[in-house]
Amino acid sequence: MRVAHRNRSLVSSTLHFHSLSPCSLQFPRTLTLTVGRRTAGKDVRRLSMADGENVSTAAPAENGSAMDPTISTDEDEKFGFKRAEMYQSTLSGTVAPYDRHVFLCYKSPDAWLPRVEASEDDPLPKLLDSALKARKGDISNKTRLTICEACEGNEGDVLIFPEMIKCKSLKGSDVDGFVDDVLVNGNPWASGVQEALTGSYVFVCAHTSRDKRCGVCGPVLIDRLKEGIESRGLKDQLFVKACSHVGGHKYAGNLIIFSPDSLGKTVGHWYGYVTPDDVPEILDQHIGEGKIIERLWRGQMGVAAEEDKRTGEQPVPNAEISSKSDKYEERNTEVNKDNKGACCQGVTGFSCCKDESLEVRKEKKLNEKTEVCGKKGLGKLSSWIGSLEQGDVLAACAVVGAVGTVAVAYSLYKRSG
Repeated sequence: MRVAHRNRSLVSSTLHFHSLSPCSLQFPRTLTLTVGRRTAGKDVRRLSMADGENVSTAAPAENGSAMDPTISTDEDEKFGFKRAEMYQSTLSGTVAPYDRHVFLCYKSPDAWLPRVEASEDDPLPKLLDSALKARKGDISNKTRLTICEACEGNEGDVLIFPEMIKCKSLKGSDVDGFVDDVLVNGNPWASGVQEALTGSYVFVCAHTSRDKRCGVCGPVLIDRLKEGIESRGLKDQLFVKACSHVGGHKYAGNLIIFSPDSLGKTVGHWYGYVTPDDVPEILDQHIGEGKIIERLWRGQMGVAAEEDKRTGEQPVPNAEISSKSDKYEERNTEVNKDNKGACCQGVTGFSCCKDESLEVRKEKKLNEKTEVCGKKGLGKLSSWIGSLEQGDVLAACAVVGAVGTVAVAYSLYKRSG
């Protein structure tokens, strides 16, 4: 029996039963231990031990964190919530971009090998992982596979986000058909049972054989989350599961929350450096109010890492991220607003400033022509000619020349007569 939190301490004693503990005591008589409060969702009970059985002593860890009786205080500070690396790294942008998350319900965290998806001893995870890699080029959505704990009766179930579907009791012989139907073609699973998922899901990394930090932090967070869910009456709406390696063990405790946004779309948000003290905020602020807890936020499914860094200050976890094109359009809108006051067509949003500048250049050229004509003594006529287009000037010159020619010819004709 493990005391996970200070508020769940034993009333009559702080003794823990652990047969393999190096710090054990021999009791000559039967010992009866009364647990005065509810611990980790279990009913109050009386425990008794026969003569000669071992009882290990361990005090509750501080700040709500738990310490296994086999782990020393030094190890707790190295792997638990008090380790020196906590809060030393920037979290935002530490999630590699991906579009879909597939969870295979398989055994328990204690049974998972370090590389459970590649283990010869675990054929189902390996078959599914191999099939996903083989069909990678055919799957349009970048898909991530993670193992999660199986509860009684759901061994082999596959949970898929953001599609929010569950494919029940996957077997090794069904893997290729499942991948082809559901993940490649986006169709219902032809040879199996498929149903919709409802509610929100929290997956907590507790892969102890892969990294001891998650093995220490994960179970404590799961206990605290389940307590908070029960106290808030959310047992039928919010579900918590232990999961295998998700990346970034140095950020333990790590958890992923899949919940619907204001539009009903399921979004997956990653959190790191989560401690038991953060659990009420996770439940009330993120899940209850739909707001990101910025200091713990690592990123989200469906968004590139670069955009994750810009999204860290979103007031809500599923707020729309402005793209470069959106910002470009905003800048153009501001420019158009400035132009509307000075443009002849501004009220319609159309700017004629470019055309207007062409007219100004034409007018300048004509004025230059007028000045030149004035210097030559052409006076008003020259100014008038200068204001005409080049074609008009040439036509006028031709007419004047023709009239002059006729006049000269007529004068010569009169003289010869």
